[in-house]
Amino acid sequence: MEKIITKQSVPEWIKKLEDYTIYAPIKNEDSWSFEVVEPRQPEVIDLNYLNSSPSPKKVVFPPKEVFFEFTGSIYDRMELKETLPEGRPQVILGIRPCDAAAISRMDEFFSEDVKDPYYLTRRENTILVGLVCNTPPSPNCFCTSVGGSPHGKTGLDILMTDLGDDLYYVESLTQKGVQIMDVPDKPFRQAKSEERSKMRKIHTDSVKNITREIKDMDTIGTRLDNVFNSSLWEEESMGCLRCGICTYLCPSCHCFDVNDEISSTSPLEGKRVRTWDNCQFPDFTMHSSGHNPRPERASRLRQRIFHKIRYSQQNFNNYLCTGCGRCVSNCPVGINMIEILNKI
Repeated sequence: MEKIITKQSVPEWIKKLEDYTIYAPIKNEDSWSFEVVEPRQPEVIDLNYLNSSPSPKKVVFPPKEVFFEFTGSIYDRMELKETLPEGRPQVILGIRPCDAAAISRMDEFFSEDVKDPYYLTRRENTILVGLVCNTPPSPNCFCTSVGGSPHGKTGLDILMTDLGDDLYYVESLTQKGVQIMDVPDKPFRQAKSEERSKMRKIHTDSVKNITREIKDMDTIGTRLDNVFNSSLWEEESMGCLRCGICTYLCPSCHCFDVNDEISSTSPLEGKRVRTWDNCQFPDFTMHSSGHNPRPERASRLRQRIFHKIRYSQQNFNNYLCTGCGRCVSNCPVGINMIEILNKI
């Protein structure tokens, strides 16, 4: 299904999706984040946004979530109360193709051997409405180097293209996408042939706008293997502050820790929670024996890049990096994955 909607009609469309929780980019001072849009205030949505911080993965994989609560006493059996995600359907509106592709990578991870009911319940109830990058949302975008595209469709249910002239070209890609376009008094009309031609030209031109590039990606695996023990990692990681910005902002990083948070009034009351973790922290790989196989910054930087580019390709036949450029743009000391891989 290929339709046209005017930009003024987008709020009207959102208001009709009253059975859904809507997440969309909202500007806060000089940055954007995907937040819940109040049903009566869709005008706060800003679809002319640059890269959000953090990525919209937080909608399906929250930074912190409760697995279950527990209560008991030294005399009674412990009682557990599981906390599963709500079943309410939700829409992520305006997600960039690189961020949608990143969520599809997480889909593979969380459903591979041991299926994660917390993630998968939330994901099953989520509809992704993508927005083509007419211009790069970051000067450090490099999606085309890692198999992506500014108009990529991976993971999406709908793809929207800004045609200018106050119009969006809206293409439904799945039945879920058709479902949320099938609203009363539909604010859509049929696309004309000239609008379809314009959409295709915008898609072609959008690829030309990506100027950052990792060279010779067809041989990157072998080249990485050859420098595993290189002094390059020590040199490149020398300035690392271990702040974790690179992975916390990444749309595809999915490492987590699980801890019990105990009540301040009783050690037998509390909750088990999952929180994002970070491979750049010194204690990320600390064993209970006290041994740490990656105590140095160099080994942690090497692991992050190998995981994104080498190991994920071996295990899933896909890069875990989708080229959004957030890690490059936001590292406070300028550690740059693009330059490191090109240097290799």
